[in-house]
Amino acid sequence: MTEGRETVLFVDDEEHLRLAAEQSLELADLTVTLFAEAEAALARVARDFPGILVTDIRMPGMDGHTLMRRALEIDPEFPVILVTGHGDVELAVKCMQDGAYDFIEKPYAPSRLVDTVRRALDKRRLTVENRALRSRVGGRDAIEARLTGRSDAMVDLRRLLRAVAATEADVLITGATGTGKEVAARALHRASPRDGGPFVHINCAALPEQLIESELFGHEAGAFPGATRARYGKFEHARGGTVFLDEIDSLAPPMQAKLLTAIQNRTVTRLGSNDPVALDVRFVAASKIDLEEAAAAGSFRADLLYRLNVVTLRMPVLAERREDIPRLFLQLVDEAAVRAKHPAPPVPGAVLDALAARDWPGNVRELRNAADRFALGLDAGLAALGERPGQTLAEQVAAHEKALIAASIAAHGGRLKDTYEALGLSRKTLYEKMQKHGLARGDFAEEGPGG
Repeated sequence: MTEGRETVLFVDDEEHLRLAAEQSLELADLTVTLFAEAEAALARVARDFPGILVTDIRMPGMDGHTLMRRALEIDPEFPVILVTGHGDVELAVKCMQDGAYDFIEKPYAPSRLVDTVRRALDKRRLTVENRALRSRVGGRDAIEARLTGRSDAMVDLRRLLRAVAATEADVLITGATGTGKEVAARALHRASPRDGGPFVHINCAALPEQLIESELFGHEAGAFPGATRARYGKFEHARGGTVFLDEIDSLAPPMQAKLLTAIQNRTVTRLGSNDPVALDVRFVAASKIDLEEAAAAGSFRADLLYRLNVVTLRMPVLAERREDIPRLFLQLVDEAAVRAKHPAPPVPGAVLDALAARDWPGNVRELRNAADRFALGLDAGLAALGERPGQTLAEQVAAHEKALIAASIAAHGGRLKDTYEALGLSRKTLYEKMQKHGLARGDFAEEGPGG
């Protein structure tokens, strides 16, 4: 199968139904890839994947409804066709309301499957082509489309991401909660030569400790009680693509040692087997804590850190790129409106001014939540700001200047010398502007030396 071709991802836990569907679709000259488990199919879903998903609703583990929701989180316009039994028609109708493209009731004629798949593929082709056209017209690549911003911090981040994407180097992404570490990892993958392969997101903090080795490395039948059949691990599912190890700092030391071996040797050995399996993957890890400090404290293996941080990318907090907030909020409102399937509401300038002046301890994630509420008309406070009389240009400039100075003083812990140097002002000018805007030294942290 060629990843660039339009592809049908077909998921069903019953082998005879998978094989029957494969025969019907291939006779119609359609490319199909079969999956017995939802997780493996989900690893192939991406915003620029040129295909669709057909899945049974009733399956062990992740069911078809959950698989559909997870796929639509990655791309709200991704066509998902559900295969349902007679008793599940009501559930299928609900899934249509939740975003499914269509559903087929068992037993279905091969022609019904083929016709529905062809229509879904036509829709997907238009979506992918339109996105590519908009990207070319806007001059934005896969990285800039995901990591918006004109601040120096974001320009530098994108430049480094583009350079790293062309290599096979493993990458460590650091940053506070909500800064977009997963977004950066996905952008890195899509801009790399591995963009045709899967992107496998592993939340290390969410893996059950007793199952983590089986989840990552896989197992053979009979490897432990309940292992009735062999199963690929997530690392094997990622072959040809990228493994994203989110919250890697949460791994226990014994698992850190096994992960180090897998990264060093680029092999895994399934539980219950003695035969190593070669890995063709790139590892991208993320942590919200300083792993060098964790390594010095003995809670994280230093040798694993040095394997992962061939290149380290630091995600800036919103406070460091305050000028990006208005543009980013507009983009997030548009995305929220697409998910809600209604037009994006206009965002008054007064609202954008207020957003830029706010502190965002939850960073982009918190801003996204605010955009979702605004798009749905659920944030009366923000909406009220837009109804107030408009400010003059001078008033807006003054408000923006006040917000920037206040943010800089707070960022430097009240140290005025650091503040006026960072802002490119003289000490006298900073004092005059603080007096003009009513900014008192006592409103900020105690000054240290040099204040």
